Amino acid sequence: MSVLFDVPGPRARQRHRLGGAVSLVALVGLIGFGVWKLYEKGQFAGALWEPFVTPVYMLAILEGIVRTLQIAVVAVLLSLVFGAVFGIGRISEHAFLRWPCAILVEFFRAVPLLMLILAIFLVYGTEIGTFWSLVIGLTLYNGSVLAEVFRAGILAVPSGQGEAGYSIGMRKNQVLRLVLLPQAVRIMLPAIISQCVVALKDTSLGYVIGASDLLDVLERVSQEFDSIIPSALMAAALYIAINASLSRVAQWLEGRSRRPGDQAGQVNVKEQGAG
Repeated sequence: MSVLFDVPGPRARQRHRLGGAVSLVALVGLIGFGVWKLYEKGQFAGALWEPFVTPVYMLAILEGIVRTLQIAVVAVLLSLVFGAVFGIGRISEHAFLRWPCAILVEFFRAVPLLMLILAIFLVYGTEIGTFWSLVIGLTLYNGSVLAEVFRAGILAVPSGQGEAGYSIGMRKNQVLRLVLLPQAVRIMLPAIISQCVVALKDTSLGYVIGASDLLDVLERVSQEFDSIIPSALMAAALYIAINASLSRVAQWLEGRSRRPGDQAGQVNVKEQGAG
């Protein structure tokens, strides 16, 4: 039973089922209409889809996927480091650390990512290339978002946990590293996973600076075969598949990380009940 709303009764459940069925029929109809319009315009002609079953182009697309994953992995790792450093800086007791961290985080969160990537490329692109221009842009934006996630996660840990650490003689950095952060990671893991998926999708913005990734490969295929819509559909399908796979792995990791805590909680409850 939820404390936020009443449990729906038989009539409400019937209305919900009816609304769900109508929505499903409408969605299927909308998709079917779109497929029919594409068929009418000849977008399912074999010649337009031939590149996606041709070994040479399949290999090029695979290389684009690998390149996209490389960009995403590097950007995510750097974003986690950036977020941890600036998130901890934001809760520092020292104003000369707290305020600069807050200003940088708020600035990079507010700047549109596309503009940020383009600005970095225009200023430093000659020296660092498209790969690092894209990675740095993704790192600054996603790292700033993760900094807020880290800050909120640490502050969400009950204050008694830190006080317990101080009571046994721990220093502040030990309390943060050994007591607060391990518990905060569990709290903020869903948000971190979500931001990793966002970073992976945002690699497609490298298109504006000519970064060699999946979208760039499919764009060149669409120009060569005049197959804009098939290439766009293929790009959407591949990005969905990659993100879905990442989400599944992330959910598995989240489940693994929560089992020990859940089991410990169950043991404590049993001990308290036995006492």
